[in-house]
Amino acid sequence: MDKEASEGRKASATETELSVQLRAAVGGLYRRFRGMRPEGALGDAAMDVLTHLHKHGPATLTELSERARVSAASMSQTVNRLTSGGYAVRTPDPHDGRKVLFLTTPEGDTIAGATHAHRTAWLDEQLSALSQEDRAVLARAAELLRAMAES
Repeated sequence: MDKEASEGRKASATETELSVQLRAAVGGLYRRFRGMRPEGALGDAAMDVLTHLHKHGPATLTELSERARVSAASMSQTVNRLTSGGYAVRTPDPHDGRKVLFLTTPEGDTIAGATHAHRTAWLDEQLSALSQEDRAVLARAAELLRAMAES
């Protein structure tokens, strides 16, 4: 076997191992964040939409479903739960009367804000326990992960 082929296989194995480790780490962190919310408040999908509306303002059903990469029918169920629970409201789009925008209510803002604060406090605590060098590594990793997510 030639040296280049052997090195190529080593790189592939290393990349595969990194892929497995990265998926496990990101998935675990994601599940940890999703689990941090007021008990019994809302499910994962509804909390995700509510948080997005809280941070970014009103959005259409299409925008929300494209962002979450789910069907419009699935997103419709999610926003119906939010509106029926009093966490969001429907309002006509001021630029296009055929469209409907969803936005948070004061109660929705309170829950989204509290969840965000809780998640941030937990992550800040975890980061403060790390060395400056480890935080620098994570800062660079965050840049790379963001770029990958946006690709």
